[in-house]
Amino acid sequence: MSRFLLRGRVLTPDRDLPMATLLVDGKFIEFVAEGVFEPENATPLIVAGDIIAPGFVDMQVNGLAGHDAASGAAAITEISRLLPKYGVVGFMPTLISRPIPEAVRFVEEVYSASGAGAAVLGAHIEGPFINPNYRGAHDVANLALPARELVHELVDVEPSMVTLAPELPGALDAIRELTSAHVNVSAGHSGATMAEATAGFDAGIRFGTHLFNAMSPLHHREPGLPGALLADERITIGLIADGVHVDPVMLSFAIRVAGADRIKLTTDQTAAAGSPPGQYLIAGRETTSDGTSARLADGTLAGGVATMDQMVRLVAGLPGVGLRDAVRMASVSEYGLRTRGRADLVVLTPDLHVRLTMVGGRVVHG
Repeated sequence: MSRFLLRGRVLTPDRDLPMATLLVDGKFIEFVAEGVFEPENATPLIVAGDIIAPGFVDMQVNGLAGHDAASGAAAITEISRLLPKYGVVGFMPTLISRPIPEAVRFVEEVYSASGAGAAVLGAHIEGPFINPNYRGAHDVANLALPARELVHELVDVEPSMVTLAPELPGALDAIRELTSAHVNVSAGHSGATMAEATAGFDAGIRFGTHLFNAMSPLHHREPGLPGALLADERITIGLIADGVHVDPVMLSFAIRVAGADRIKLTTDQTAAAGSPPGQYLIAGRETTSDGTSARLADGTLAGGVATMDQMVRLVAGLPGVGLRDAVRMASVSEYGLRTRGRADLVVLTPDLHVRLTMVGGRVVHG
């Protein structure tokens, strides 16, 4: 079992400590305390000026560095190995709309993948129960209504999350069935009105997939799904903070309205992320990346290119946000830096680039 010493600015779930000492013993944090301490038999890992923070968690990863998660366990394992380079300690491999038998196989592939680096937190099935008018890059030929037999097939393999449109016929029953089976349900790719969205929340939806993107518009007389997500304290909201999917002005607006505790940064990244411009696949669909966005041939945005550390740098620089809130939105509470908590953390340089990533006390990058 290894013992590692980390000393510098520490961002805990509760405080920003300008100078603190953190000791990792095996898989866990033995202590984190303000001030300078010299524990015995510990290997120093970082240098003056570094920032120690909870590791990042991404709930929507379609691919990375040329690897398309839809292709199966081997690709997902490689994505797991590569994600710590960007500070990510846990992720949900994500599949956009495909026929239900393929979605079932994808969930099985996710559970057979190896978390060689970032932990694999279960499968996110985005569709096929979405509104065709808000399908984004999803192939309309693969969309379906949430018929009971199709929902049963998903329930049987227990994905971690399913994104659907709450206004579809049968959607409320599907939400209840999925949530009763402990599947997280997210509202997305939806033209829902405020009332339709709220009915979905009452049925069990607790997440919103990529706020503002592929959903009904925010309007002052009909707030639609974006207004419902922002207004309802029960909902955590995914936000693609790359400056392309959502303008920085609207990023700041969403964070001010919902608060950092209800915003979860999600990359929606594809195989084009962490890669040079070129041609890439997302669930078998060809996209073109110019290095800042990936699009279908008709110009439709098709997932993200930015990595989580890039999003943290962008959000930390927004007016009124700052680094601690950016980190809170990029991580989740169970990955916080607490004494006897699991040692899943990222070390950032003063200019907020990733120096080191640790998963379960094991250095997986740096």
